[in-house]
Amino acid sequence: MESVWDYPRPPRAERTGARVTVVHAGRVIVDSDRCWRVLETSHPPVYYVPRGDIADAVLEPGEGRSYCEFKGVASYWDLVAGTTRVRRAGWSYEQPSPGYTAIAGAVAFYPSRVDECRVDGELVQPQEGDFYGGWITADISGPFKGGPGTMGW
Repeated sequence: MESVWDYPRPPRAERTGARVTVVHAGRVIVDSDRCWRVLETSHPPVYYVPRGDIADAVLEPGEGRSYCEFKGVASYWDLVAGTTRVRRAGWSYEQPSPGYTAIAGAVAFYPSRVDECRVDGELVQPQEGDFYGGWITADISGPFKGGPGTMGW
């Protein structure tokens, strides 16, 4: 069992061989065992998928940008699967800050905005609040930042 309170701050990006899948509108969007996960104190892991492991023609640039004090400027991606468009379904750091270059161009998906995310076959529970986009599995314990009243932690 991993406690998010044992994760570092600033966050750490680490390679994982876990099989990560994302399904939306009946289509497999991601099936990869070459992802990175970012671990940060109080947050469930966020999985970053290499762009080459994302189905063709499902991502279109989304609106807006945001800034992370550690990773830099994030760009957003809309997911287009069949007749469905999910605005800002994922994000990436195209030119991340030093220390995070391993995740350059990789896309992280919000598990609450797609039909299904899995890690090694286990269905992921979305992190509450939808701000951080963490992936909760049975081997991760909290409490987790993100829900009502936790933003000031």
